[in-house]
Amino acid sequence: MCLILFAHDIHPRYRLLLAANRDEFYERPALPLGTWDDRPEILAGRDLRGGGTWLGLTRSGRMAAVTNFRNPQSVLSTAPSRGFLVLDFLTGAEPAERYLSRIASAAERYNGFNLIVGDFSGLWYLSSTTAKVRRVKPGIYGLSNHLLDTDWPKVNKGKAALQRLMEDKNAARIEPMLELLADRTPAADDALPDTGVGLQWERILSPIFIASETYGTRSSSVIRVSRGGEVTFVERSFQCESGEIGGSQDRRFDFSL
Repeated sequence: MCLILFAHDIHPRYRLLLAANRDEFYERPALPLGTWDDRPEILAGRDLRGGGTWLGLTRSGRMAAVTNFRNPQSVLSTAPSRGFLVLDFLTGAEPAERYLSRIASAAERYNGFNLIVGDFSGLWYLSSTTAKVRRVKPGIYGLSNHLLDTDWPKVNKGKAALQRLMEDKNAARIEPMLELLADRTPAADDALPDTGVGLQWERILSPIFIASETYGTRSSSVIRVSRGGEVTFVERSFQCESGEIGGSQDRRFDFSL
């Protein structure tokens, strides 16, 4: 993922409301949201190049998501895929906090990442840049390609939009959250971060929904988990080419933990 917005344990009916965009090169092959034939406990998309995933759930109540930490000056060509950080948690039984503590001790093996994992103990967060495991307290959060709640325009804008949804009757609806993720408005130049990719790419990467000739938002996802354990997971995947959306397809899964 490249943008994850979530409300954790603050809604009277839902203990998690999550909206996320996966941004990737258009040529990188992937399977859409679904159960995996070889690992039927997993509900996730699948990266066909790396073999892992970016966001997933299990029916036993495990959830994980990863974003890249953008630092073009520090890239390891032989690093394992960060998608396996999500996959390994989903297929394991290790408690969330213990899993992140173990990953923190080996974080330098990977290119920069942010990892969120959750189970019935709650949500936990780790950035490879700090190697510190943090319990996520109740609240509204945003995560892109820097640390959790970094003051980036898309993060701030997304959190504010999610907060507005939380305050009205639309908080429990899927479509308004997908509409939030479709915002293509770029940030002003004077608000852009400097992550080492140059001004042109900072502009391209600044909207909530990204579109360019070669890279952009490939899918938008919404996860809703009620306090009674009812789960809805929706993915809207896009046919993208040269910055144009050729169409989209929705997949929805409803189940109980």
